[in-house]
Formats: sequence, structure tokens, C-alpha cells
Amino acid sequence: MIEAAQPMDDLGGLHVALLTSWASHLGGGVATAVWQQARMIRAAGGRVTIVALADEGSSEGDLTEPGIAVLTAPVQGPRQIGYAPALAGCLDQADPDILHLHGIWMYPSHAGARWARRTGRPYLISPHGMLDPWITARGRVKKAVARLAYEQDSWARAAALHALTRDEANDIAREAGASRPVLVIPNAGPVASTAPLQARAPHVLYLGRIHPKKNLDALLDAWAVAQLPVGAELHIAGWGDGADMAAFQQKLGTAPDGVQFHGAVHGADKARLLAAARWMILPSHSEGLPMAILESWAAGTPTIMTAACHLPEGVETGAALPCGTDVPSVVRALEQALQLDPAEWERMAQAALALARGRFAPAEVTRAWVAAYRGLARPHGQVTE
Repeated sequence: MIEAAQPMDDLGGLHVALLTSWASHLGGGVATAVWQQARMIRAAGGRVTIVALADEGSSEGDLTEPGIAVLTAPVQGPRQIGYAPALAGCLDQADPDILHLHGIWMYPSHAGARWARRTGRPYLISPHGMLDPWITARGRVKKAVARLAYEQDSWARAAALHALTRDEANDIAREAGASRPVLVIPNAGPVASTAPLQARAPHVLYLGRIHPKKNLDALLDAWAVAQLPVGAELHIAGWGDGADMAAFQQKLGTAPDGVQFHGAVHGADKARLLAAARWMILPSHSEGLPMAILESWAAGTPTIMTAACHLPEGVETGAALPCGTDVPSVVRALEQALQLDPAEWERMAQAALALARGRFAPAEVTRAWVAAYRGLARPHGQVTE
């Protein structure tokens, strides 16, 4: 067969469509992961099309990159639902060999399930942490309606579901049942920095969405009472919906000196913040597999994070310090981190780089995905769990 002659890291022209709600920078970590997946497919010799809902960021140059086709459908009605009947036409236009849905609880799940029923081709779902108990406990009525209207059908029609971590695989089994294979493949981080490590000012960075699950109120309260070294600064870079941003700005108005808000950052601006920070902090209540942590490790920046980040290897290898979600726990973690001697900090920074060069390295993750996609493309869609 032709496939047998292909290198194990080559998709051989296989066409994968990545279906998601928001593909611009407004889509946060899921959008970042989708674009990373698209680049991986392109680099592995596949063809790729991103199919998404049109949003405000769609007209800001976010959705243009050589070798990656993008199709968007306008939303009719509430943004939270994402009803976009034109998605079906976008999927027909893309005409992929495999459809890979990123994110759930919105209309793209319905569109994906209909495409799978209509074509009989492989359909894969990545919930991206959206079956985490903290998430499923919020908006119960909306999620109950979504389950009955389309999610259960979407899950049932999937050839496989994809978990970023073993914890998420357990969430999927609990919520979606065990009738479908679950692939466990982490997100890939950026290529690890090769720049020499240098001493950094006592700056702590938060990078991500402005959203209640990120627990920024506790972070700001902890910063206000922690015993911090001279020159300590907390840098917050992120974006959010209107109500979440309004609540955050009100909280920020009472923050002590040394707190700086940068808004959304991308590209070189984000890289500069990561490289300048001594620590990155993510005191979240709920995550899938946070790209901000992987980006930090690739920059040689150790992290402070909760168990909800689902990256226990960070603490196990010395690339991260653990914290809880309550204010006293965040205070203790901040004080411990900023009192660490330079030699110990450098050891942790090296551990962070080692993780970025290991299981989260793009080459490692690419090999896993090539095997998964090729398995799905076989006549009976066999995948390895």
C-alpha cells in the first residue's frame, strides 16, 4: 500500500479540517491550539482547512497564513450559542478526509455531527477541558439543552475523542461514556528557547483570558498582602468578554502598586513578557492543558500553578511550584517563588526547558498526531488509545 511507503511522520496529503467556534485571537487558548494543530498538519505533509465562526478578530488579519485555508460562517443570534447555518456549506466546501472538532457546547458540535452523518467520514472531537467538573457545573441549563439538542449525538458519531491529559480522559469517560476510543495526546508547546538563561527581575506574569475560572481576584488579593521583594511587579496580559472585563477592571482599580495590565498581547510582545518574567502564574479553577504554561516553559520561565492545570510533571520535575486557589495558598506560593535563591531558580528554569524539549516538543506531538490521523483514515478508522 502507498501508506506503508510513507514516513511515519508524514500525512501524505491527507486533508484535515479543524472545526472550532472562534479561530481569531479572541478564541483564547483553544484558538491558539487550533492554529498550532494546523501548522503541524501542514508541516507533516497534510492539507488543512480551519472552519470557524466569524468574530470581531476575523477582520484583523488573524486568519491569514500561507498554506492554511480558513472558512468562516456568520453567527445569527447570541454569540454564546454560535448558531451559524452557513457552517454546513463551509464544511462541504472544505470537503476534508477527516473532520476534527475543537471545543464543545456550541453550534459547531451540531454542524460536525451532521457532517459526520452525511459523509460517513471520520470525525474526531477535542473538548479542550470543557468536560471538567468546574465547567460542567456552570450554566447547567444551557449545557443540559445542548446535550439533548446536539452534544450527545455529536459524541456518539465521533470515531474517537481526544483528551489532552489522563485527567481529561477520565472526564470524557464520565460525561460522554466509554463507547468511543479516547486518544491522550498533549498540546505541543513552542520550540524551546536556546538563549542563555540570565537573572530576571522579580516579575510575575499572568497570561490568558480574563475569566472567573482563572481566579484573578484571588491573585490580586494575594499580591496585595504578600511579603514581596523590592521591585516586585505583577504583569497581567489577557482579554475577555465585556462583563468579565468590566468586573476585572473594577477589581484592578483597587490593586496595589506594582500591578500592570497589558491587555491582549501576541507575537513579539508576548515573547518579551515571557522572557522577562521570573515566574508565570496560573491560579485557575479549571483548565484543559494551558498553552500559557507550555509557552512559559519553552521560554525558560518556571511556573506557579494549581492542580487544575493538569500538568503534574511540572511539579514532579521541578519546573513548577504548586498553589491552591484560595488567597492564603497563592500568597505562600508567591512568597516562596520570589524568595528562591538564583541557583535554585535557574535549576527550575532548566527543568522547564527540559519539559519543553521533551514530551511537549512539537516533533514528539506531531508523531503522535500523524499516527492518530492515519489510523482514522484507514477503512475502519482504527486508532491507538
